[in-house]
Amino acid sequence: MSQRILNTAKPTPAPTQRHHPSPPPKLGRRAASAAIAIAAAPALRSVSPASSRAQEFEPEAVGVAGAATATATVAAPCLEELPVTATAFLDVSIGGEPAGRITVGLFGDAAPAAASRFLSLATGVGYRRKEFVKIVPGYVQHGGVVSYPAVPAVTDRLAAEADALRARCPGGAVHGAAGAVSIVVRDPSLPPPKPKLVARGGKLEVEEEQVGVAPNGTEFVITTGAAPELDASAVLVGRVLDGMDVVAKIAAVPTVRDNAASPYFR
Repeated sequence: MSQRILNTAKPTPAPTQRHHPSPPPKLGRRAASAAIAIAAAPALRSVSPASSRAQEFEPEAVGVAGAATATATVAAPCLEELPVTATAFLDVSIGGEPAGRITVGLFGDAAPAAASRFLSLATGVGYRRKEFVKIVPGYVQHGGVVSYPAVPAVTDRLAAEADALRARCPGGAVHGAAGAVSIVVRDPSLPPPKPKLVARGGKLEVEEEQVGVAPNGTEFVITTGAAPELDASAVLVGRVLDGMDVVAKIAAVPTVRDNAASPYFR
């Protein structure tokens, strides 16, 4: 989500036509009355020499859409102390109308692999015209790139960086304030893999089968307040430097709840 250097000239205005997203995964509440998607625009603003430590991943790009109030960024001590090594921006649209720009400062020293992955997704075509699919008190969540497979070697490395950051931040509180930007690397609600008997080459073998879909390391969240539940599932990649009013617009989009208990919805 070798690194391309994008043209940092004036970005092309986000298209106004509405795009039909692929069905979002079951994630609790989701945006209902307006599509919130990432527009097509260059996302790389600047990179400092420190960011060269980051690992490179697949290239990608970003945009979005929303509607409502403004929230000031109040950084937690951990967010304030981590140095920003690069900045990127997301041009967001809500219901097909431009909603504004979110500028993200990336922590390439504290989380090199995660920051590099987010930067590559934001500067290529990965996040372009993809939607935010979950709005809950404390954070909004982007659906990521569903076509990317979940590669254990990648997600395990991102999870290791999440654990290291949690140990570094006071009290392990990484997502203690508004403005944190993180990639989802774990789903604590998933049950552990269960053994399965498989016939292969005339022999019976035992394999582990994962129930449900594990995160592929492309979904990201932006906190709108304290969200300690994210500490166990997401790796911090940066913080919002400008555009929390746009995040507030996304958070204000009306939502509906999944009703799994209803035979109609089932």
